[in-house]
Amino acid sequence: MRNAQITRTTGETDIEVRLELDGTGRSKIVSGVGFLDHMLTLFARHGRFDIDLRCDGDTAVDDHHSVEDIGICLGQAFREALGDKKGICRYGDCILPMDEALILSAADISGRSWLEMDLPIPAEKIGTFDTELVREFWIAFTSNAGITLHIRELSGINSHHIAEGAFKSVARSLRKAAAIDRDFPEDIQSTKGLL
Repeated sequence: MRNAQITRTTGETDIEVRLELDGTGRSKIVSGVGFLDHMLTLFARHGRFDIDLRCDGDTAVDDHHSVEDIGICLGQAFREALGDKKGICRYGDCILPMDEALILSAADISGRSWLEMDLPIPAEKIGTFDTELVREFWIAFTSNAGITLHIRELSGINSHHIAEGAFKSVARSLRKAAAIDRDFPEDIQSTKGLL
């Protein structure tokens, strides 16, 4: 079973994450940030990842610390659950339509962290959620997962659709990249022999 459990306690947040990579898309997300709960529920479903996540954060200040620290913990969980990465396909991509929004994502589970993101979100807020935190989440996630991730908005007008399309698209890209290659289940997909 490819799974991980991460706990992280700081002066700003107290987080526990359980992740099963080879799941069904089941999730129980209680982050204290309603819009992020929605995004991570979609992320779990479209990636077919089982995620249990609880965060007690200083949301009375704002949502920044909770969103960033959840990205850190979920990224660490992905890295741990992937283990030595033997047999994974390594690469995955998805072009996902969400009504008028069209989002491209591509992932490389390379062991090298990089985020390239061109995702203009017109509104500063979706409900009470600061849209700049979408980028903060993905920076924290990729930095801790050891994943190279590209996210590009090909079209979009509605801020909610753009953000939701990004989470769904990345989930599907990561699902492909983390999948075990049936033809080469014992191989490391690198000439270096290590990812």
